[in-house]
Amino acid sequence: MAVSLFALALFLYLSLDLDHSSPFPASAAPEGNEITYGTVLKLMHEKTRFRLHSHDVPYGSGSGQQSVTGFPNVDDSNSYWIVRPQPDSSDKQGDTIKSGTILRFQHMRTRKWLHSHLHASPISGNLEVSCFGGDADSDTGDYWRLEIEGSGKTWRQDQRIRLQHIDTGGYLHSHDRKYSRIAGGQQEVCGVREKRPDNVWLAAEGVYLPIKGSQ
Repeated sequence: MAVSLFALALFLYLSLDLDHSSPFPASAAPEGNEITYGTVLKLMHEKTRFRLHSHDVPYGSGSGQQSVTGFPNVDDSNSYWIVRPQPDSSDKQGDTIKSGTILRFQHMRTRKWLHSHLHASPISGNLEVSCFGGDADSDTGDYWRLEIEGSGKTWRQDQRIRLQHIDTGGYLHSHDRKYSRIAGGQQEVCGVREKRPDNVWLAAEGVYLPIKGSQ
């Protein structure tokens, strides 16, 4: 896909933010490119085609933490997430990510982590998914296990995936039930403990880093 002006600006931001020692540039990925740590991407819910989204608005119930929703517009800048390893991991920017790996997603705009816990989600009463913490503030509530659907062993852009929350066992999930008091027709994102068609996601738009050492 062509690199947009926003993607170029995003790269300049990331080149300062992610890893000062990185010797390689970021690039927009064509379909099928491998996803590496440091990649900034949007996660698209396969069934509804909404993007995983967050902004600095708290839930009015449950934890009161920063809300996470599904957003219909492709060009929204609050739907970008940085793919990060666990804090104690030896994985570095540019390393590939195998199925079964535990990883984290940091919201690019607010710097908080994709998070879940036992609070009830606002619409369906499933597990609430929120954003929480910050650059130096992350815990096991931010850990998600990557499950690749099919025969692939490392995460590529064209693969269907599930993300299972480590602490609760819930899969990152969405559906077509929308919030009536949130602008833009945003839909609920939550966690459910069963594998369902509604908890499959795809890597969509983003700025993708090449495999470390490949250039």
